[in-house]
Amino acid sequence: MASSSSSLPPPSPRIRPPTTNSPLDTLVSHLLASKKSLSTIHDVQRANDLCTSTRTALEQTAITTARTSFLRSGITSQVSVLQQVYQNTSTTARQVKSEFESVVRDLDEADARLRATLDQLRGTFVEARLRPEGEERRNLLDFVDEGGMEGVFGAVRGVLDGAGEGMKEFADSNKGFEEEIWKVGNLLGGGKDTMGQENDGGSVEVGRGMHLPGILQEMEDHARNMAANLESLVSHLDLCAKAIRHTEGGGDAAMRIASDLPEGVDLGQDADDAPERIGEEQWTDMMRVLEEDAGQVEDVVMDIREHLAGMEALYERVESHTDRLAKDHASTTAAFRLLEDIGSKLPGYITQSQVFLIRWDEDKEKIEERLEELEGIREFYDGFLRAYDNLLIEVGRRKALEMKMEKVVQEAKSQLEKLYEDDVEEREAFRNEEGHFLPQDIWPGLAARPLRFDILPVDESAARVPDISKSVIHRAIRRIHAER
Repeated sequence: MASSSSSLPPPSPRIRPPTTNSPLDTLVSHLLASKKSLSTIHDVQRANDLCTSTRTALEQTAITTARTSFLRSGITSQVSVLQQVYQNTSTTARQVKSEFESVVRDLDEADARLRATLDQLRGTFVEARLRPEGEERRNLLDFVDEGGMEGVFGAVRGVLDGAGEGMKEFADSNKGFEEEIWKVGNLLGGGKDTMGQENDGGSVEVGRGMHLPGILQEMEDHARNMAANLESLVSHLDLCAKAIRHTEGGGDAAMRIASDLPEGVDLGQDADDAPERIGEEQWTDMMRVLEEDAGQVEDVVMDIREHLAGMEALYERVESHTDRLAKDHASTTAAFRLLEDIGSKLPGYITQSQVFLIRWDEDKEKIEERLEELEGIREFYDGFLRAYDNLLIEVGRRKALEMKMEKVVQEAKSQLEKLYEDDVEEREAFRNEEGHFLPQDIWPGLAARPLRFDILPVDESAARVPDISKSVIHRAIRRIHAER
């Protein structure tokens, strides 16, 4: 070494076996071990490269994070607008669906009421006495044309099918819109680190609470320690070479060793320079220091490599972090492109919502009109049922009146016949008392029989009122009263 004091860190306690070699052999051994230790210069160079790469990563991270944050901020704002549009279209879809279901319920109820009326018509048989003799028994439904009703139902089903298909298309379109928004949000969701913290620049945590600048500082500390250790090893090599040059026969050995040093390592003095003479005491002191330092070379090499291993581990975290940032930036860029694509479709989504709402209003109006028609048909059929009951009552009334009229006719006929018979008796009595006094030709009608009368229907072709059971008529009366 250049001085009599050691430049290497204090050696770890160890027991060195005594040597019986000559001083030159010992020095050459130390020199070779020292030269071998200088291969750690590659570790120091690697450490420098790692620091440079980390510094570059820090700069790139700041740029990438700034770009990503700017994009994320804009995308988040636009996604909020898209979500509001989606909420509006979803509200429209829910509203129309609710109205559609209400219309379907109204239709089901109208259908149930109409079917119940039809069942009543089907279950009500026309009194046989009201129909021609020998005709097959018929119910009221046989007198109803169901074609109009089925036509209305077919029209309603057609409108409902069209509305349902429109709702499905609109729902599918809305789902596609939602999925695209979700994809954008999912891509943005990738912009978080392992600690769940959003990226906010070069101070982002790389893990375990350590920030990227902190890692760079730690790596630089490692590099400085490694450089200091390498400098100590070079000083030790220089001291070994100096000691050999001051040893008899050591000049050639020093020159050979010095000619094959790692690139970037230079001794403090050329090997072929004439050594400066030193005293015995200085020589003894130099050998003591050299011997002490030789015992520490292996530890220093291990320390350098441990520092490098630590730097490599730190750099793996840096690389992992920068890779993650690059992926976040890529996913954010992809989200931006997807957002642009959604933006181009947005007018279509809005227009589709408006068109769907207009179409539904038209369909709903058509369905309501058809429902009114169905309700009118049901009311007509209900009126048919009431009219039939009233017909039975009317038949009963007519039959009762006909019977009264027949009674009056029979009574009148009896009175007329009585008057006729009385007149016959009176005429016979007059002829017996006065006839022999009166000439026959005094009045041609003197001997004529009295005028005889009969009561006959005015229109012999008029139909007789059928005789219907009073129980049937009474049931009809009860049904009419129950409806009131």
